[in-house]
Amino acid sequence: MQLCYSNSIVIAMPAPAELKAPPENQPPEQLSAADAEFLLALGKHVRELRERRGMSRKLLARQSRVSERYLGQLETGDGNISIMLLRRIAAAMSATVAEMLNPEEQDSAQRRRVRRLLERLPVHRMDEVIFRLMRDFGHDEALRRKRVALIGLRGAGKSTLGIMLAKGLDVPLVELNREIARETGLPVSEVIALYGLSGYRRIERKVLERVIAETDRAVIVAGGGVVADEEAFNLLLANCYTVWLKAQPEEHMARVLAQGDLRPMAGNAEALEDLTRILAAREPLYRKADAMVDTSGEAPGASLLKLRDAVLV
Repeated sequence: MQLCYSNSIVIAMPAPAELKAPPENQPPEQLSAADAEFLLALGKHVRELRERRGMSRKLLARQSRVSERYLGQLETGDGNISIMLLRRIAAAMSATVAEMLNPEEQDSAQRRRVRRLLERLPVHRMDEVIFRLMRDFGHDEALRRKRVALIGLRGAGKSTLGIMLAKGLDVPLVELNREIARETGLPVSEVIALYGLSGYRRIERKVLERVIAETDRAVIVAGGGVVADEEAFNLLLANCYTVWLKAQPEEHMARVLAQGDLRPMAGNAEALEDLTRILAAREPLYRKADAMVDTSGEAPGASLLKLRDAVLV
């Protein structure tokens, strides 16, 4: 009550009402069916976001400074939340208000399926999946497809088919082994003898980085062991459309020997068994390529047609 004085007459006036924020648990008044459905969907979405982040309700309450009891009401669709409280809860879960207001029912079935798949994925596979998503759907996809990289063991036909493909596409041919020899001034065999395999891999990676930086369109012929260097292979996969040229171990061996290279047989009576083991060990890596072309039992012209079909999609 407030007292006012006018001509010595005391008049009792009601005091202005204080502005008070509604209590957290005040239920919404006269909710329509649509409003009730929205609150229920919002609560379900908040609960699922919290569970996906591995947060207990108690932890979320502490970090958002919103009572645990009110969070319980919110998650069951009984709480009429203010935008500021929603903002606090979103911040505590590293989410946005827009994300909070996007219930799962409004999301596409495809996105929900992808999300569930990622949630079930083992941690050790996550980097591989993220890399493939970035490679296949990243903003550089159009540029990546302009560089075709041929991978596979010696004798798969990389050099022969690389020359033919580059000529047909009217793009430069880049053979990494030749680029390494030009960079060092030494044949590849001497580079390995002088610097060791690890040193050779470092040089190979450096040369590959330069080739990618300087070349927008090309057919790149990679060494058979590039897949053994994770950093170099990921660089190739991320920046080139990679094709694994595959052949049977016997054909790998026969083609290398036909080229006059006797190194596979030199002092090694079990060379074919060794080659078979190397191919089996590297196959999971080669399978990371965008495409695979089997050249077994085929003339180069037939393999070229399959290769062109693989890269011109």
